Amino acid sequence: MLDLRFQRLHGKTTLTTRHHVGPLTVQRPFYPEEETCHLCLLHPPGGIVGGDELIINAIIDSDCHTLITMPGASKFYRSSGAQAHLQQNLTLCNNATLEWLPQDSIFFPGAHATLHTVFHLSSSSTLLAWDLLCLGRPVIGETFSHGTLANRLEIWVDGSPLLIERLHVANGELTCVARKPWVGTMLFYLGNETQLEDIREKLTPLENYAGATLTDGLLTVRFLSDDNLRCQQVMRDIWQFMRPQLTDKSPVLPRIWLT
Repeated sequence: MLDLRFQRLHGKTTLTTRHHVGPLTVQRPFYPEEETCHLCLLHPPGGIVGGDELIINAIIDSDCHTLITMPGASKFYRSSGAQAHLQQNLTLCNNATLEWLPQDSIFFPGAHATLHTVFHLSSSSTLLAWDLLCLGRPVIGETFSHGTLANRLEIWVDGSPLLIERLHVANGELTCVARKPWVGTMLFYLGNETQLEDIREKLTPLENYAGATLTDGLLTVRFLSDDNLRCQQVMRDIWQFMRPQLTDKSPVLPRIWLT
């Protein structure tokens, strides 16, 4: 378990609570743009296996701005049947900003994984988030031929549900994702119609397997692909476009992405 809390102290966002039990931990915060806190989350170095239960709780206090990313992909290994669980609870207080930009999650054939991510927002908070799932290991020609994945994503604003969606993959049945190994989602709050149209233009490299919607201020991007590099490029392009729009700050790439 990993508990994090960010508070605004002396004019900048400060990590004031960092409590962990088990292998989940974080690196020392970086401040490449003064008051914004960049934090690197470290998943277990040996990957995630059946029977593991990882819980991440993060609270972003009022007027804080935090960017959280990871140094590499999260790997869910094959299991004889035991489930691997990942629960992520992210709470944004009034006027808080969170950029949740993890690396991809790779599910090896035979993995049994349950993921549940919940964002609790205030109507005055700002969210930029993405999630990229890799089913199997397409680089070496391995598909997600067996195993299970249950992925649940929730967005709540002022205590009311704005988005609740589920993805369930089992027994090699991949028709729900058009048999594509890469499944991506991006979330932006508070978005608008102009941004929606611009983002749709930026999805052109993903051809017919991408779309964007705007519902009650939540701008959601979804896509499927065979090409990881194309996914990564489109995601970064959209993030670099949306960051100044939502935060009035120019894009500053996390240091770990440059290594």
